[in-house]
Amino acid sequence: MSEAYDALKAREQAAIMNTYGRYPLAIASGKGCRLYDCDGREYIDLLGGIAVCNLGHCREEIAEVIAAKARELVHVSNLFTQREQIELAEALKTTCHAGKVFFCNSGAEANEGAIKLARRYMRTVKNRDAYEIITLTHSFHGRTLATLTATGQDKIKFGFDPLPEGFTTVPAADIVALRAAVSPKTAAVLLECIQGEGGVLPLPQEYITAVAALCKEKDILFMCDEVQCGMCRSGRFWAFQNYGVEPDVFTCSKALANGLPMGAVLATDAAAAGFVPGSHATTFGGGALVSAAATKTLAIMRDDRLAERAARMGDFAKALFEDVRAQYPDKIAVIRGMGLMLGIELTFPGGEVWKKLLGRGFILNLTQDKVLRLLPPLVIEQEDLKRFASALADVLGAI
Repeated sequence: MSEAYDALKAREQAAIMNTYGRYPLAIASGKGCRLYDCDGREYIDLLGGIAVCNLGHCREEIAEVIAAKARELVHVSNLFTQREQIELAEALKTTCHAGKVFFCNSGAEANEGAIKLARRYMRTVKNRDAYEIITLTHSFHGRTLATLTATGQDKIKFGFDPLPEGFTTVPAADIVALRAAVSPKTAAVLLECIQGEGGVLPLPQEYITAVAALCKEKDILFMCDEVQCGMCRSGRFWAFQNYGVEPDVFTCSKALANGLPMGAVLATDAAAAGFVPGSHATTFGGGALVSAAATKTLAIMRDDRLAERAARMGDFAKALFEDVRAQYPDKIAVIRGMGLMLGIELTFPGGEVWKKLLGRGFILNLTQDKVLRLLPPLVIEQEDLKRFASALADVLGAI
């Protein structure tokens, strides 16, 4: 490592809580699908800030909106009506079936809001003492106490007990287990149509269809976490649209403002009736600056047809990766995902592969120990994907 990097790490260790296993990089700048470290080295970004920078880094149109709005209005709180927030909600509604939107600051807050909405809806609209939320194994819903309890991975819960009650986790893609878990206390089922942190696991079509039908049959809410798989990532604007279902409530965050912290809970008019003034709130959510940036983000996604582009580029990437798998069937178990949310599952722990790819100038993620997770900006070019596939083949060949 360089002296510049070592100096930054020493300052970090002295000042910042030790909660992250950082990659051995200090990023100084970015543009499009490129990132540059503190020594000026260039990297192809195949992670997009973990599915955040869907338009790429430092998109000029977004930067112009941020700069202009910063001189006009940044924050006044949700005590006031804000035109920018209304325009964003109206734009979001054009992408889906939702009737109402609540804005917050992160994916965890969005999922926490959805959980609160489900519980309050059952008690105040349905007049039922139903509060339990059913989630799935391998899921990831956030780091607050409620959302880590909802998450179907024990590793992130260690040390935080006692955890809040009212959550049940069942095996993913097992409709029999889900049906058995539904009780008079059940308020909602919450799932990711494509489990990202769990290893890029798209749930089967027949399972999603059955879950939606079961929720309707039992008169409970069907809720989707679109924090990672939404916003054009999967090849449709929302991942649930690949399955032909319409959740009562769904959440988004990461890519909503292309890097500024923002989240949202979207719901049908019926489900949204669970909230009334005073029942839920946030100081910062949907402020003028972030809302303006998010509205511009949505406009670019629509005008540039980034959902369709993600579908095409995802098919192109999977074909490249399947060629690599054909060369090394003993080293790559499976390629999976939708759109530009892709997982390359290795047959062995992938830490060394990930490290060598980083050394060759490719930023991506390793999840579940064996899955190389790719979440590149949706503006990624074919040539960058080709270069990565070639590097992956070289690295696997050398192991």
